[in-house]
Amino acid sequence: MNISVIIPVYNEEACLPEIMRRVHAAGVFEVVAVDDGSADGSWDVLRRVAAEMPELKLLRHESNRGKGAAIHTAIPEVHGDIVIIQDADLEYDPAEYPALVKPIEAGEADVVYGSRILGHNPASYARYYWGGRFLTWATNALFGSRLTDTHTCYKVLRTAVLRDLPLRENRFGFCTETTAWLLTRGVRIVEVPISYHPRSMTEGKKIRWHDGLNALHVALRIRFCGKR
Repeated sequence: MNISVIIPVYNEEACLPEIMRRVHAAGVFEVVAVDDGSADGSWDVLRRVAAEMPELKLLRHESNRGKGAAIHTAIPEVHGDIVIIQDADLEYDPAEYPALVKPIEAGEADVVYGSRILGHNPASYARYYWGGRFLTWATNALFGSRLTDTHTCYKVLRTAVLRDLPLRENRFGFCTETTAWLLTRGVRIVEVPISYHPRSMTEGKKIRWHDGLNALHVALRIRFCGKR
């Protein structure tokens, strides 16, 4: 099956050469990278990389609109059978793509999440770790699921499934929104263990405490209102 990778990019000049090298080495069908109004040299790096990656398509936002907005921009440009969401930092390793897509290719699932918890990885800051565990617990309580890591970057979906979701969140709430709609529609999510290499705030970690509050709000909205 053809695999497409969506990469939202925001101020990742230092990480881009290596993460793009790893994605290219994974041998995927296509890569759609969206520069989300970066203020550093990310766009220039992407253009240089594109000269050596024929599978890479570049898109750009003139101003920063958020991770979800970048993914929304990329979805219409995807032509593969399977979509993998890949962050532009080095916390997640593209070498694990084969394990992530295996359940879909085997016909065992339409959606796969890479679980950092099942992978027994080092934790990030305590507030991020426990915040993520709480949001996973809340999602399970609201939707009757038994997931271990709802806010993992590695969400792998059949393209048709992703296109059919009524998504609207422009920032980090996109992750919660995707999971909530999948569970609302009864789509089974299979989790596989992955490795995780958390980075520090000084290294560029971007998520903040208010993103967690927004994620909880998104889950509650979909569970009790079911509105787009």
